[in-house]
Amino acid sequence: MGYKGGHRAFTEAELTVGLLPGTASRQVSMRVRAKGRRVPDRERATERVVPAAEPGPLGEVAWVALKLGFTAFGGPAAHIAMLREEVVVRRRWLSEQYFLDLIGATNLIPGPNSTEMVIHCGYLRAGWRGLVAAGTLFIAPAALMVLAFSWAYVRWGSTPEVGWLLYGVKPVIIAIVGQALWGLARTAVRSPFLAGVGLVALALYFLQVNEIAILFGGAMAVLLARIARRWSGGSAAMLLPLGGLPLPALSLAAPSAPVTLLQLFLTFLKIGSVLYGSGYVLLAFLRRDFVERLGWLTDQQLLDAVAVGQFTPGPVFTTATFVGYLVAGLPGAALATIGIFLPSFLFVAAIEPFVPRLRGSPWAAPLLDGVNVAAVALMAAVCWQLGREAIVDPLTAGLALASLVLLIRFRVNSAWLVVGGGVSGLLARLLSP
Repeated sequence: MGYKGGHRAFTEAELTVGLLPGTASRQVSMRVRAKGRRVPDRERATERVVPAAEPGPLGEVAWVALKLGFTAFGGPAAHIAMLREEVVVRRRWLSEQYFLDLIGATNLIPGPNSTEMVIHCGYLRAGWRGLVAAGTLFIAPAALMVLAFSWAYVRWGSTPEVGWLLYGVKPVIIAIVGQALWGLARTAVRSPFLAGVGLVALALYFLQVNEIAILFGGAMAVLLARIARRWSGGSAAMLLPLGGLPLPALSLAAPSAPVTLLQLFLTFLKIGSVLYGSGYVLLAFLRRDFVERLGWLTDQQLLDAVAVGQFTPGPVFTTATFVGYLVAGLPGAALATIGIFLPSFLFVAAIEPFVPRLRGSPWAAPLLDGVNVAAVALMAAVCWQLGREAIVDPLTAGLALASLVLLIRFRVNSAWLVVGGGVSGLLARLLSP
């Protein structure tokens, strides 16, 4: 691809990657030094990069996506760091500046941000074929691994040995969610007002208010506060009631509703279309829909689904594959996976022309602040509810606490902690009278 404008020497470039929309400034910082090397620079950071008139090799896009799909452990921040290494540093598909613009743009749309970044890079490199190939091949390895775990779980999950294995894994999962919650909360809750919005969102969740209404209500509350602050010179924001969050009628559970493939697909399509925030916020949606409203899963099965997701690379959203298989076998796994990821493909295609302008929109920041803090509140509520299911005695409490310390203080890879939790559970079985 040709470059417009002049050139300037970069001695250092910094990339920041966020785990919640609009929070790129505090999560991951990578510094790339290019001593004395002159790097082509865009005229402006927001200059568009369009798919080439003659797209690049589709095989190259497929290889990069597949490689990441098999090796991208560590969560969305790590996924995006690995993607940057492939498409900016090694292959120079696009500039550093435009890669940052893509991060900002994907933060503004629902869905798994790292998956959407891979999809977008595939589109820029190889057009529509690249869009489909990149997304599919990034998702497929994790989905197939989760499918294999799902089959094994259904076949052997009720045996005593597997029960003890999961006994040790579940408190570790709670610690993993808690560690993510801690990091995200420090980024999302930046003022007393945002803290208040988060507390109201937390209360509304326990009052059975629809989680979509909570997310969008949080966004609107913060946006209205910002508007009021501008009009009043900064004093009227606190006059806005935290009740700016909508309070629809309480959702009524319909336990043990008949399983239909159409309802399964539409439920995951809805989740993929509206879910902002960390992949762990997915738990709030899954619990509300599949445990409380439909009664198709138990809290124990939901925890097991998260545990399986920790063994696999790629997006956390492949938890949907596990849930779909438990509910309706292989057709359910396929429809759940398609349903939750399909919106990401559509959103990426829709926002591509607007990438240079989205990141600097004055309306986007307050909306994302509200969504972020509401998403953290949902995550906290589900962590509490599932924690009561997983932490049942001193051993599980010790495993959860030790895992939390190892994650926060020593940044141990979560996959190893899950393995350690499983081994601890099996040892407890061997040593039990």
